[in-house]
Amino acid sequence: MRVGFIGLGAMGQAMAQHLVKAGHDVRVWNRTPERARPLVAAGATRAKTVAEACDEAAVVFTMLADDAALIDAVSGGDNEPGIIDGLGEGDVHVSLATISTELSARLTQAHAESGQHFVAAPVFGRPEAAAAARLTIVAAGDDAALARAQPLLEVMGQKVILLGADPPAANLVKLTGNFLIASMTEALAESYALLRKNHIEPKQFLEIVNGNLFRSPIYESYGTLMAERRFTPPGFKLALGLKDVRLLLASADRAAVPMPLGSLVHDHLLSAMARGKGDLDWTALAQVVAEDAGIVDG
Repeated sequence: MRVGFIGLGAMGQAMAQHLVKAGHDVRVWNRTPERARPLVAAGATRAKTVAEACDEAAVVFTMLADDAALIDAVSGGDNEPGIIDGLGEGDVHVSLATISTELSARLTQAHAESGQHFVAAPVFGRPEAAAAARLTIVAAGDDAALARAQPLLEVMGQKVILLGADPPAANLVKLTGNFLIASMTEALAESYALLRKNHIEPKQFLEIVNGNLFRSPIYESYGTLMAERRFTPPGFKLALGLKDVRLLLASADRAAVPMPLGSLVHDHLLSAMARGKGDLDWTALAQVVAEDAGIVDG
């Protein structure tokens, strides 16, 4: 199948590689063209424009950082056509990124007006999971679009969960899942700060609670990063984590659902940004909590 892939960051790069290895005719585009080189070497074709990546593609995937980047790709910029112009009637646009539910609804309508389909399929997992095709993918869209997209999604992830016909629902599930991860990070950060002030190693604590009280791969991976204070290179930048929490709180505000823990995590992430930590892994929230407790790492 001819497939387009737009957005070749750490996640997109790995996911597109799986499509190439599976034998699909993959056309890739990235704002920084150099990012396409490994994929071209593996057999992909580098498109010169977003619309060219969509040309004759039955499905085009986007993995872009935020709403603004996705809007630019869909509508085009600098007098160049975008995804809607490049896709044909009946073709499918699948957004793999964490975006707002509002944008997801707008894209559903915009593609429908052009005779196209939109699927929201945000992914759970960090770059190492993407490289190993171990992502969990939550997808929502109309039946015809899901039927076309699902076999491709299964190449990129270990589990594809079909959530129904409403794309924004998949985006809300992703935002809420990220909120749980961020809340877990906050709880670990506070626990680690208390332990360190009392000369107890966080890593020893993690071995106890994650082996005897409960077991979670999220606690294992995030907890280890935080215990070792290993915040670079980032698997997921703190600035993007703040973006996701903002989107979550906006959805909660529209639904009149108070989320006080979400507000607390937002403020700690914002404090981290103010301290110049935006390009660190978002587990660096632990540094803010530690510094507030008077712990300064050398």
